[in-house]
Amino acid sequence: METSTSEGKHGIQWTSRMQLDDLDFADDLALLSHTKSKILRYNTACTNPIKIDRDDLEDVKTLTYLGSIIDEHGGSDADVKVWIGKARTAYLRLKNIWNSKQLSTDTKVRIFNTNVKTVLLYGAETWRTTKAITQKIQVFINSCLRKILQIRWTDTNSNNLLRERTNQIPAEEEIRKMRWKWIGHTLSAFKHFLSLSLKEKTR
Repeated sequence: METSTSEGKHGIQWTSRMQLDDLDFADDLALLSHTKSKILRYNTACTNPIKIDRDDLEDVKTLTYLGSIIDEHGGSDADVKVWIGKARTAYLRLKNIWNSKQLSTDTKVRIFNTNVKTVLLYGAETWRTTKAITQKIQVFINSCLRKILQIRWTDTNSNNLLRERTNQIPAEEEIRKMRWKWIGHTLSAFKHFLSLSLKEKTR
């Protein structure tokens, strides 16, 4: 925006012969900053530099967009790995709670659900889940719950029994529910937007 308004300029030079002059409405514009924009190449052999205002944009192997990790391989593996790490950090910060003798198991599980599991599954409704991804998530959840319940690794408690004792559902099912809920919100919002558009057209 500074480039478009400084030094008495009006608009942005779009090509060698064209200039973008209509800068009245910010919501109709997509302005790019060469200091903040990065390039992530996916499934391409092209390595030609991409420029903004004669400045080369930085090529990166991974980037964060709206809180999600995107890498050159696609998929959600990198994003899931990061959120498992953040959930593990959240779990370790509450070590005193898990070791507390005053708190009941039910209270500890509720704290786990609200303070750890929500971190773990942040944005899970948009993940491209695979069997390997859901397995990693389930292993982390089971490991945390076993420690909360003070179940030793030598004990032969099944995962089904663990979920029953902690009132949990499988991670795969939980992600599926989140996805359907997200789809419902999206379709509902689209229906509302379409209704408003039709009202505007009939005026």
